Amino acid sequence: MHRFLQKAAKAFTAMAVATGMFTLPVASAYAAAWQPNEDDALLFDVRVGQWRVGDGVRGYQTDSGVCVDFADVIIAFDLPLRLDKKSRRATGWLFEESRTFTLDRESRLVQIMNKTSAVAESDVRDVPEGWCVDTKTLAAWLNVDIKADLSNALLIISADRKLPFELAEERKSRAGKVRPQKEFDLSSLPQARDPYKMFRKPSIDVVASVGAAHDKPVGRRIEARYEIYASGEIAGASFDARLSSDDRGIAENLRVRAYRTDPNGALLGPLKATHWALGDVATNVTPLGIQTTAGRGAFVTNRPLNRPDSFDRTVFRGELPNGWDAELYRNEQLIGYVQSRGDGRYEFLDVQLFYGQNRFEIVLYGPQGQIRRDVKMIPVGLGSIPPRETYYWAAVQDSGRDLINLDSVDPSDFLGVRGGFGLERGLDPKTSVAASLFTSVLRGNRQYYLEGSVRRAIGPTLLELASAANLAGGYAVRGQLLAQVGETLVSGESAWLLGGYESERYDRDVRHFNSISFDHSLRFGRHYFPLRAELRYIDRTDGGHRLEAESRLSFNIKKINSSIELEWVKDYSPFGGGPETRLDTSLRLSGRIGGLRLRGEATLGLMGDRGFRESKITGEWRAGETSDWKVEAGYSNSDSRGRLALGHTRRFRHFGLTGQLEVASDGSVAAGLNLAFSIGPDPHKGGMRFASEKLASAGQAFAVVFHDENADGIRQAGETVQKEVELTAGLSARGPPTDAQGRTVIDGLQPYEPVLIGIDASTLPDPFVQPATGGVVVTPRPGIPVIIELPLVSAGEISGNLQREGGRILSGVDIELLDRNGRVVKTTRSEYDGFFLFEFVPYGRYSLRITAISANVVGVEMALPTAAELGKNSGSIDLGIVIARAAQRVAGLAPPVQGP
Repeated sequence: MHRFLQKAAKAFTAMAVATGMFTLPVASAYAAAWQPNEDDALLFDVRVGQWRVGDGVRGYQTDSGVCVDFADVIIAFDLPLRLDKKSRRATGWLFEESRTFTLDRESRLVQIMNKTSAVAESDVRDVPEGWCVDTKTLAAWLNVDIKADLSNALLIISADRKLPFELAEERKSRAGKVRPQKEFDLSSLPQARDPYKMFRKPSIDVVASVGAAHDKPVGRRIEARYEIYASGEIAGASFDARLSSDDRGIAENLRVRAYRTDPNGALLGPLKATHWALGDVATNVTPLGIQTTAGRGAFVTNRPLNRPDSFDRTVFRGELPNGWDAELYRNEQLIGYVQSRGDGRYEFLDVQLFYGQNRFEIVLYGPQGQIRRDVKMIPVGLGSIPPRETYYWAAVQDSGRDLINLDSVDPSDFLGVRGGFGLERGLDPKTSVAASLFTSVLRGNRQYYLEGSVRRAIGPTLLELASAANLAGGYAVRGQLLAQVGETLVSGESAWLLGGYESERYDRDVRHFNSISFDHSLRFGRHYFPLRAELRYIDRTDGGHRLEAESRLSFNIKKINSSIELEWVKDYSPFGGGPETRLDTSLRLSGRIGGLRLRGEATLGLMGDRGFRESKITGEWRAGETSDWKVEAGYSNSDSRGRLALGHTRRFRHFGLTGQLEVASDGSVAAGLNLAFSIGPDPHKGGMRFASEKLASAGQAFAVVFHDENADGIRQAGETVQKEVELTAGLSARGPPTDAQGRTVIDGLQPYEPVLIGIDASTLPDPFVQPATGGVVVTPRPGIPVIIELPLVSAGEISGNLQREGGRILSGVDIELLDRNGRVVKTTRSEYDGFFLFEFVPYGRYSLRITAISANVVGVEMALPTAAELGKNSGSIDLGIVIARAAQRVAGLAPPVQGP
C-alpha cells in the first residue's frame, strides 16, 4: 500500500476521533438508509499477530459499525474464493478445504459446510468498490475475531489457532534462520558465562528392568538389571559415574571420571589443553602401534575436539545404556549398527574417513522410544594440517580395568599398564610431521613403539608416510592416500610389517597389507546411489595369503535408507590344497514409511557356507503424544529359531515405562518391564525435578523471559514476565512455552557445542514488543543446568527517504540497521520513491548503513550520516531525507611516458 495513503488514512481517522466526529448521535450522522460517501471511507492495515497481511483493505464506517471490502480480504488472505459480481455469488472455502463457503446475494443466503443462514442487508452492502462485509459478519464466516482500530487504521485479526498465512510466514521465518549467514559469529553475541563450582548437585539417569522367561535351552529364569548414570561438578571439574548390575541385580561395573573440556584450549595454564581426564578414560590411536582402549588412568591433549586420531580412520565411543542400540551414518549413509552389550558403551572402531567433509551422525534408540542424535563434522584435506601449530597428547592407563572394580576383569589382548605421548606440528599450510612414543602390553608381552609420520597435501590428495619401530623387535612402514578424482573418492593403504613386528593395529599374522577403495555416487535421473568398492590383499607370516573384496550399494527409497553389501574372501593356505572361498551378502535398512519407523538387517551366504543365516526387523510407531508401540521379528538359522516381540511404551511427565512380551518358535516365552527416569536440579523451583528425558548426558538451559522496562538487560524487581512464549535453541531445538512466571527449560542440548538460545518472535502476542537481543550463546555441560534471562523491550518504527547528494532518489537499495555493538538487527530495501521502513525495532540507539553490494552498485559510501534512538517518548522516528555520500575514488598514477 502506498505510504502516503496509509499515513493520510491514519491521520484522518485519528483527527476524526480526537474531534469527536464519530461520537455524534447516529440519527444526525447518517440518513435512515445508509449510503457510502468519501467522508466514511477507511483504509486499514491488516495485522495477524506480528504479521502484516496484504497491501491494505478498504472499508467504510457504517450506521451499524465497520464494513470492509470483500475482494480486498480475499486478496489479502489469499482465500480460494471466486467472487462473481454478475451472478452475485461467491464460492470456495475458508482457510480449510472442509470449510466450504457459498454466498448467494440474490437469495440472501450463506452456506458454510452444511449450515445455511440468512444474510441481512447490513451484513453485505454494495459500495462503489464492490461488496462491503460487516466485520462482525466476516468474523463469523472466517471463525476469527476481528477488531477495527480506527485510531491507528488497523484491522486486527486473532484466532484460537494458527491461520494458514501465519503458518506459512513462520515456515519462511524458520527457513530464513536455516540459511547460512556468512558473517554470523556466535562469539560476537552475548555469552552466558557459567563458571565451574566446588560442588553441584548431579543429574542422574536411571534405567531399571525386570523380566521373566521360560527358555527351552536354559529353562526358567528371572532377571533384574539396573543402570545409573550421574554427572555433575566437584572441585571445579566435571565428573560422571556409571553403575550397572548383572542380570541378578548385583552391582557389576562402576566407572568414575573427572574431567574438563574447553573447545578454546584454555585449560591447565601454559599447556593450553582442550581436554583432560582422570579416572576411567580412553587413549589415542597411533598409525602403526596402538589401538584405542578403555581403562583407569589419565589423559590430556590440546588437539581440537573434532580432530581424528588417525590419518584416514576415526573412532566413535560413548555411553549406551542397557536396552539401547546405535546406528552410525556417514554422509547420510548407514554404515554401522550395534546393540547394547552389557558394559554400557558403544564403539565404532576404525571408521574410514573420506577426502573432503565427513558428516557423521550417531543415532541412539532407547527402549521407551527415545531418540538421541549426535552430529560430528570431520574435515579431511588441507584442514587436516595443523596451521603452524603444535598439537600434543599424553596418556597413562591400566587398560581393561575400571577405576573401581566390582567384579572379575574380562580377559583381553590389551590388559596391562600402558602410557606415552605424541606430538604433531604443521610446517606449512600443506605439510605436517608427527611423532609418538608409547608402551603397552599385547597378549601378555611388553611392547615399546616409537613412531613418526609425514603428511602432505597435494591438490585434492592427502598423503601420509609413517614408520614405526618396536623396541621389543621389528619395524613397520606404511603409506596412505586419500584423494578425490572428479566425483570419485579414492583411498589407498600399503603396510609392511617386518622383523616380527607386532602391534594392536594389525592382526598378529599379517606381514603385508594392501588395500584400495573407491566411492562414487551413481546417478539415475534425479536419484543418487552411493557405491563403494574395496579390494584388500593380505600376506601372512605363515606363507599363506588372502584376497578380500567388499562392495556396498546404498539407496534411499521413500525415506528408507538401505544398503546391500557383498563380501568375498579367497584364502590360500600355505599347506597346499585349493583356496577356501566365501561370498556373503547382507541387507540393512532404516527409515520411515508414514508414521512407521523401520530398522532391519539380514545376512545370507552365497558361497562357502551357503544359505540364509539370520534376519531381524523392528518397527516402531507413535500411537499418541505419550505412547509408542514396537514390534520386532527375527529368525536365526543356526538354531532354527524364530522370535516375535511386542512392546508398548508410555511416557509420563516424570518417567517412561515399557512393557515387552516375546515368544519364540521353540516354545520359549519371555516378558519384561523397563522403567527409565532422570533426576536433576531445578534452579527455578528449587530442589530436584524428575523427567522422562535424559538429563545427565545432555545440557540443560533454564530461562526466564521478562519485560526489560529500563532496557538495561538485567531483570529487576517490578519488571513483569511474559508467558506463553517459545524459545529456540540453534536451528531445530525448541522448548515448551513459558509458564505463568515466564519460565521454561530446554533439555537435550549437545555438550560443549555453543548454541544460540533466543525468543521465537512469532510467538509473541504483541508485535510491538520484541526481543531486546538476538539471544544468548550457551555452551552446555553434561548434567549442569545453566540459567539465563531473556529480555523483551517495546518496539517501534524507523523510516526515512534515501537520496544521494544532489537530491537524486535511491530506490531498490538494501539498508541495514545496526545496534550499539555494530550488529545487524534488520535489513530493508528502499522503495521506488526512496522511502524505507524498519518495523518492530526494539527500543535502543541505532545507526544505518547501506550494504556493501548496494553501495558498490550505486557508487556511494556504506555509512549513512544519521542515527536514531527509539524510546518511550519516541516510539516512531521519521528521519526525513537521508543523504548517501558519493564514494571517494582514488585516482591511480598514470604510467610514465617512455622517451624516444
